[in-house]
Amino acid sequence: MKKILCIQVLLLALCPFVLFANGQQDSGLTKVGIVNLPPEESGYRQANVDAMNTVFSTEKGYDAKQTNAGGNSEQIAAAKGYIRDGVDYLLISAANASGWDGTLKSAKDAGVKVILFDRLIDTSESNYQAALVSDMAYEGQMATEWVLDQDLDEINLVLIRGQLGSAAEIGRSTAVLEAAKAGKLNIVADGTGGDSWSLEEARKVVEAAIAAGKDFNVIYAQNDGMAQGAVQALEAAGITHGKNGDVKVIGFDFNRFALRNVQEGYWNANMQCNPRQAAEIAKWIESGILPSGVQYQEELLVTTDTITDEIIDQWGINADPGKGVVTR
Repeated sequence: MKKILCIQVLLLALCPFVLFANGQQDSGLTKVGIVNLPPEESGYRQANVDAMNTVFSTEKGYDAKQTNAGGNSEQIAAAKGYIRDGVDYLLISAANASGWDGTLKSAKDAGVKVILFDRLIDTSESNYQAALVSDMAYEGQMATEWVLDQDLDEINLVLIRGQLGSAAEIGRSTAVLEAAKAGKLNIVADGTGGDSWSLEEARKVVEAAIAAGKDFNVIYAQNDGMAQGAVQALEAAGITHGKNGDVKVIGFDFNRFALRNVQEGYWNANMQCNPRQAAEIAKWIESGILPSGVQYQEELLVTTDTITDEIIDQWGINADPGKGVVTR
């Protein structure tokens, strides 16, 4: 009898700790793992990372962690860690479009819902539940059509790509490469800003083209930072650019400094890539209904003739330098 009583007393003593542990496990928060790229990559990525942190906060009902890595191996390791941790949702913006099948299968087997954001992965749609992305091929098509519509006797273009093999680079390169293959334009230099879409690496591409005596009249840079680096090389060489210059410049992403450059005529055009996926994805999660298939965001191309303050206020990302204070 004493033995039974002792066991009952011990259980009662442990009860608060058991209840506390269960409360920690079942906090009522939705557990989310976010695999993203480093904010240092670009102004676009900084805005994207910030939006994820703001939306998926404890105050808004989430237990969320975000890993920002520039390579597939680090990203995949982080994703596997989140799967082992038992997250409810795994959100992925992949550094490289390939190599994810095994990880996505592991998530599926574990009952983790996968949502792709910003860019797609080269995999079967059955390997993820939903996707909210920019249509990179559409962006590339719009930008290439703009280039082809310019009043130029011959288009000699410097192509500055982002991270090779990424969905953004593939999408933004495809149309311009097809136009070159069809003889509609000439790619006189083809370089990359590297894995970090670097301003400095982009500047080197243009400096090398100038040093080699390449004759070019278009800069097609796949993000705003690289366009900025390209223009720095032009200015250092005394080559005019923009609305009334010898070289036409198009960038991607809609950073406010880039849009001001277009407005002031230093650049000619900018293609939008909208980083604000977090709020829409949160709506899906909170409703409990994930849309099937891929959802594409609507995006704009602006030129010196179409840019307005209203567009900059509504769609520009990151800090606004204001009129007359332009980071070229």
